[in-house]
Amino acid sequence: MKKGDRFQQAFKVSDPVYRGFMDLFKDRNPLHTESTFARQKGFASEVMHGNILNGFLSYFIGECLPLKNVIIHTQEIKYSLPVYLNDQLKFTAQVEDVFESVNTVDFKFYFENQAGKKVANGKIQIGII
Repeated sequence: MKKGDRFQQAFKVSDPVYRGFMDLFKDRNPLHTESTFARQKGFASEVMHGNILNGFLSYFIGECLPLKNVIIHTQEIKYSLPVYLNDQLKFTAQVEDVFESVNTVDFKFYFENQAGKKVANGKIQIGII
């Protein structure tokens, strides 16, 4: 990988992803599970768990990169818009820096919804092991 390399991946926040997250982590906060509650708070419907996007990040690092001998060192994600059930997300990541002396690669990334609006962005650093 080299500076400027760009990667894209499509993700869908499907019902199995949503239910699987709740089944595994037991986060049943009413913002994520009750349409009426979410609407009273100003949202269109139940807001998906932000950490579902972290799962997509893990998939990107572990399965989409051309290298498999990698580990996540740090990651930062900022959420700017809610994500809803069945949203189609486009993930884009770009290599910002490669530090060969310490075997690390820094990425900037963002997620866009089907309307082309950024819902989250951040940084992630991986180590090559």
